[in-house]
This record gives sequence, structure tokens and C-alpha cells, in this order.
Amino acid sequence: METMTDAEVFPAPVVLWSHPEDQRAGKPLLVLLHGYGANEQDLLSLADLLPGDFAVASLRAPIAMGPGFTWFPLTASIEYSLERVKKASAYVLEWIDTIRVGHPSVTLLGFSMGMAMATTLLRQRPTDFAAVVGLSGFVVDAADDPTFKDAELDGTVPMFWGRDQQDPVITQDKIEFTMGWVRKHVKLTKVLYTGMWHGINQQEIGHVGEFLTHEVLNK
Repeated sequence: METMTDAEVFPAPVVLWSHPEDQRAGKPLLVLLHGYGANEQDLLSLADLLPGDFAVASLRAPIAMGPGFTWFPLTASIEYSLERVKKASAYVLEWIDTIRVGHPSVTLLGFSMGMAMATTLLRQRPTDFAAVVGLSGFVVDAADDPTFKDAELDGTVPMFWGRDQQDPVITQDKIEFTMGWVRKHVKLTKVLYTGMWHGINQQEIGHVGEFLTHEVLNK
């Protein structure tokens, strides 16, 4: 019996916004992508700490996982595959395509696995995004998959990457791969924090706000 693919059973997108619909037009769009096992409420509080010029949208990942949601299975699990990452990114890109009209730019901010999603979206659509913010996360190893257009990323897209070297969640192999990738493909702002572990702190959000102002709002 034929089974449905993950993409076919993905639910309609669930999104929380920082502004009501009649106040979003003309504002640059900032899309928040949460981490494993969280939900769309997890990062929305950041909207109050970042520049108010953005229309901020926090999107729920499509796969139920415990009390929360995930974009794809954990990379160390037997269920993980690059195809599942690609199905999740297609889900996000399809949604972004429906709402990007009326916004002068789209910027991505992802935490943990959300950073993997944000960088995947950039790699698949190298010219679509003004900037990327990655917090305590990683970049997926896509090998030579042709849908990841890394060769088109020539180091001009600004990216902020913040992390704690003592982060107990993101493994060293992921950090090493991510380090190699960001050095080749984006205009990198990299900041290390102490005592943050696998999280986000006030100092980092201040730096993210400065980055967004300089690289998106003032362009």
C-alpha cells in the first residue's frame, strides 16, 4: 500500500505575528524558526527586543514532537535524511512565497535546528534573503545535493552566528562543518558568548539588533 510522504501530511502553517495584518505592509519581514521540540511561541518574545521596524513572523515547524514540534528528525537518529530536511525547507519556502509580497526584504532568524533551516533556505534560494541570523545552531551537510546552491553564495549575504563554546547540544562535528561553510559562503559576523550554554542571552540579542539595523535596515 502506498504511503503518504511527509510533505503530503504537513499541516497548514501556524504563524504568530508581531503586528496585526494592517500594520505589516511595507515593513521588512523577519521570519523566526524555532528549535527542536519548541513551537512558534518560543522565539516571538524576541520581537519586542529587536528593532521595531520589522514585521516579525514566528512559524511553527510541521512535525509534532513530544509537547512541541520539529522541522526534521534529529541528525543522529535513524529517521534523519537530507530528503526530510528538503521537505521541511520546501514547506517553509512555499509559505514565505505566499506572504513576501508587500515586504521589501526577508530576513531569517533560526535557533538551534532553526539555524539549520534558515541556512538551508538561503542555500536553496541564494538571492531571496537580505540576511540570516543563526543562534546556537548549525549548518546541515548537504554533500553535493544540487538543490543546495552553495556555489552561488559568494560571501555577500550577511550572516550573524552566535554561540557558546560550551554549548552541550551542538556536537563538535557540526560546529566544524558549520565553520567551514560560513567562512566560504557568507559575510560572517561571529560572536562567542560565555555562560549562555544552549540558549540566548540579553547581550546576544543586543548584538543581533545591531546587526539587523546595520545590515538590513540601513541598506
